[in-house]
Amino acid sequence: MKPIQVQGAPAIYQCFEGVLELLPEKIAEQQFSQGLVIHGEKSWKAVQPHFVEPGVPLHYIGYNKDCTHEEVNRISLAAASSKADFIIGIGGGKVLDIAKAAGHKSDLPVILIPTLASNCAAWTPLSVFYDDKGNFLEYIIFPRSTLMVLLDPSILIDSPPEFLRAGIGDTIAKWYEADVLTRRLSSKSVSLDIALQAARLCRDVLLEEGTKAMESLKTGSVTTHLVRAAETIIMAGGMVGGFGDHYGRISGAHSIHNGLTHLPETHRYLHGDKVAYGILVQLALEQRPEEIALLLPHYRELGLPKCLAELGITSGKQEAMGTIAEAAAAPGESIYLMDISGKEEVYAGIAQLEHLMQQET
Repeated sequence: MKPIQVQGAPAIYQCFEGVLELLPEKIAEQQFSQGLVIHGEKSWKAVQPHFVEPGVPLHYIGYNKDCTHEEVNRISLAAASSKADFIIGIGGGKVLDIAKAAGHKSDLPVILIPTLASNCAAWTPLSVFYDDKGNFLEYIIFPRSTLMVLLDPSILIDSPPEFLRAGIGDTIAKWYEADVLTRRLSSKSVSLDIALQAARLCRDVLLEEGTKAMESLKTGSVTTHLVRAAETIIMAGGMVGGFGDHYGRISGAHSIHNGLTHLPETHRYLHGDKVAYGILVQLALEQRPEEIALLLPHYRELGLPKCLAELGITSGKQEAMGTIAEAAAAPGESIYLMDISGKEEVYAGIAQLEHLMQQET
């Protein structure tokens, strides 16, 4: 077993309705004097009724689409020109990733206010980077964890249900990817045991609570189902990599996601939707049809994609499968942590899943 570096959590995390009322107190405790707030148009609209001015000057800046190196440079320059000594990121995964990366580049502490429960970006000390066309480039793990995460369920209640659905898909993958990375280890450290317990929690809680949490969004009510699902996605999901390090990051499902990003038809689908499809391909590669069968009823209830047609790929499937396989099996991809031989094996796994889904219809 390789050594593990634990970056298990932000320094401060709180979750309750009205948590943003703590901002003045928390910022005073840190003795901050001026901040930069990064946000999207929709995310600021969602947070503004709950936002409490912290008692120090704030400079507001909107983000531009994806987390790219160019965008992070732009935000870092804005932090420098505004003489900010801390950064607040308000929004979904892309905004939060930009905030973390800009904080790292500027050597500034970061406060994150998630407006979506679509991934664990608020928790993890890393950012996922894309190019200007939306293709996956890389992810970078930072040496310092986020200072503070403040999660208000009453902000999440107004978020589009498809983001929660994608968050469920992305987080269920935590178990399957960590499991395949650690199954053959003869012994495990305590930190890895914690990571695997969190990963199992990700799967079990979301399969049990996911549909009820989606119903909460549709009825506009903050319920224990919604809060448990949101904290599982953000906190438990982040703890898998935080305590498991390379054993709790990514493997097959996320490589399939990365391959899917090379098809323009998939760009309108969310990260977690593509990862959810990647789980099924990973299980096909592992020759675990019984586990696919276990997941399919939940996928149907939640509306998660089970085949390429449900990701917008309705023609040219053979060519699309080749594109996915080649990109998913590019040198350095995490799918090789599963002992995959190459793009031919990945192509066969995708074809196997597509055939299985045809039999299901």
